[in-house]
Amino acid sequence: MIKKESSTPVIQNRKANHLYFVDETFEVGIMLIGSEVKSIRNGKCTLGEAWIDIDENKDELWLVGAHIDEYLFANRFNHFPARRRKLLAHTHEIQKMRKAKELKGCTIIPLKMYFKNRIAKLEVGICRGKDQHDKRQDILVRDAKMEMARAAKAHR
Repeated sequence: MIKKESSTPVIQNRKANHLYFVDETFEVGIMLIGSEVKSIRNGKCTLGEAWIDIDENKDELWLVGAHIDEYLFANRFNHFPARRRKLLAHTHEIQKMRKAKELKGCTIIPLKMYFKNRIAKLEVGICRGKDQHDKRQDILVRDAKMEMARAAKAHR
């Protein structure tokens, strides 16, 4: 039996790899309303300005700052685009994220949103901020790789 590849988009936070070093990643679920699911399946979501907030009292994770556009055909049952969304994770994962945030001074950033077996998932990373010279170094490495690829292609 051949599995058909999903045609739903993967929404990525492209700024995250430029601004942060990703130490560890977790896959968490996300609680969504029906119109939000439809909008995400159409690719109308941005994670660029989003972050993860940890509720200290209840051991809960919240996605803050993600913008999911309103679904055009939802009429009065539509959602608010910039609302906080609850994330579903194991307690030990939440504790690990909390310790990293408190002790190491890291931040928790959403890296990508995708569907897995028709369920919306969010990849979350424990991240450390990059300095300016680290960003320049990444740009130099990327340019060197592109130059080597061009030379290899021209050599063929």
